[in-house]
Amino acid sequence: MSTAALAEALVRVRDALAAVRLPLALPGSAESGKSARDMVTQLDDYVLPRLATLDAPLLAVIGGSTGAGKSTLVNSLVGREVSRPGVIRPTTRSPVLVHHPDDLEYFSSERILPGLGRSFDQANDTSSLQLVAEPSLPHGLALLDAPDIDSVVAENRALASQLLAAADLWLFVTSAARYADAVPWEYLRSAAERAAAVAVVLDRVPPAAMGDVPPHLGRLMTERGLANSPLFAVPETSVDARGLLPDAAVSPIRVWLATLAADQASRQAVVLQTLDGAIGSMVTRSPLVADAIDGQVEALSQLRTDAEKSYAEAVRTIGVQTADGTLLRGEVLARWQDFVGTGEFMRAIEQKIGWLRDKIISSFKGEPPQANEVKLAVESGLEALVREEGDAAAERAESAWAANAAGRQVLASSREDLAHSSPDFATAVSRAIRDWQGDVLDIVSEVGASKRNTARYLALGVNGIGVALMVVVFSQTGGITGAEVGVAGGTALLAQRLLEAVFGEDAVRRLAKQAKERLDERIEGLMAAELNRYHRVLADTGADATLAEEVRAATEALADQRSSGNALPQRSHPAELDPARLALPGAERPALTGEVLDPRPIDEGFRVEHEEVRDEA
Repeated sequence: MSTAALAEALVRVRDALAAVRLPLALPGSAESGKSARDMVTQLDDYVLPRLATLDAPLLAVIGGSTGAGKSTLVNSLVGREVSRPGVIRPTTRSPVLVHHPDDLEYFSSERILPGLGRSFDQANDTSSLQLVAEPSLPHGLALLDAPDIDSVVAENRALASQLLAAADLWLFVTSAARYADAVPWEYLRSAAERAAAVAVVLDRVPPAAMGDVPPHLGRLMTERGLANSPLFAVPETSVDARGLLPDAAVSPIRVWLATLAADQASRQAVVLQTLDGAIGSMVTRSPLVADAIDGQVEALSQLRTDAEKSYAEAVRTIGVQTADGTLLRGEVLARWQDFVGTGEFMRAIEQKIGWLRDKIISSFKGEPPQANEVKLAVESGLEALVREEGDAAAERAESAWAANAAGRQVLASSREDLAHSSPDFATAVSRAIRDWQGDVLDIVSEVGASKRNTARYLALGVNGIGVALMVVVFSQTGGITGAEVGVAGGTALLAQRLLEAVFGEDAVRRLAKQAKERLDERIEGLMAAELNRYHRVLADTGADATLAEEVRAATEALADQRSSGNALPQRSHPAELDPARLALPGAERPALTGEVLDPRPIDEGFRVEHEEVRDEA
């Protein structure tokens, strides 16, 4: 295993998460969507660039609450004003990155935070990163002053989160007055969950509270998974004419950072801790995003099923009513009676069907003109039935969606009127029915090819045989009851006898079955086209069922790489940076203030004055 294989697994996770779309406002979907975006941003801003350059300088991001004194702390650590503080909120709008001049190449490129432009001048927006070279800063260390995590400006809050996610080390600044606020602890809890390297600076501690507030914060840190994180307490004091805190107030922080910078193994330990923690967090959080995708897909699947059921019911209803005699009423029946003869003909049908059949055949001369009128009546009746059922299906589908929270969202976002059939549905119905009538005539012509010269075939003609076949199709299931048996039932029986006289009994059954199948196919095609409107609307949401599988598969591959033990170098913990020396657990943890922890020489600009801190307020 190697970092190259780990990087490949991370890129796969990144691409899978970047494709995630959670369009429905389901419970937890907003949080999952933000989590996916945050992970993609962190991969781009920090994880992948840092993995490619493990020996790059350590980036310590100073973040925290509004008015906690972050910029003043950065300036005091450096020894001059590099980040502009202020009393008007929000103060820090554009992040300031202070680095050693020899480390410029690491930060001037888009190695980290590629979405931010680079500037060497003071900026005042959230889209650029101000680079400040400071020779006194130790080589291998950079400080980044971030906007407030609880800024009144949304862009500042978003940028603060982005910068903290790109940090090798969080130097989290809070104040004695606000250390128990919820917002700072949300960030600290996040850091603990992903095992990020964190140090906490408790600023502006009144001298009288120095024995109470820092220990209390220490207990809170221990309870929330930050037992090994250093805690520094900065007493409440006055700044000098340059706006800087006394050296002794910030010396523990300065010496701790300088010690990290001076020891390559220590820097790497911090980097690997945060990097591995970020990767581990993604292994944990990514499956939750996949679960959210599943929830979206299930909700959309239910909507799809509701629409499909509505149109399946329309197909079923039309299928039944085009076979049970329902259409052999009204205009169709009247035109058929005109075609086959008078009332006298109908009264004698049961007793003299054979004689009447011969009489009709012998009396017809050429193509019966009434056949076209029957065709038109069939077309009109069938069209009315199909349009009615199509409209009913649209109403059912829309009502089902409107009764579903996810469905209401989809309906609200759609530009189509899904409560009614499409504007061109009526035209499509007319065309489909005419095409079906053409199918019937084609069937008759094909099967009757050998009988075209017979007297019976000539007497009825293709149209006459065709309309007779339509009548037989409409009465296949024998659903006519009551008084209709004598009229419509006789109509269907006569049509069947006429066809049997031409083709024979078995052939008529096959013809009727074939014609009905063609009709059902036409109806299914019409309803499928209408149903496709709902499918298109669901597809337009952008939810993709395959993404959940890809997110899980990519995450499993990443977990395998991470657990191999060979993907990242082994971390070391040098004795001089043993966390136990920097922050003791629990209530006994001392706040580090006003003393030097390591006698090694410090860079001139990062010198520590050995003096007591006095309250000069």
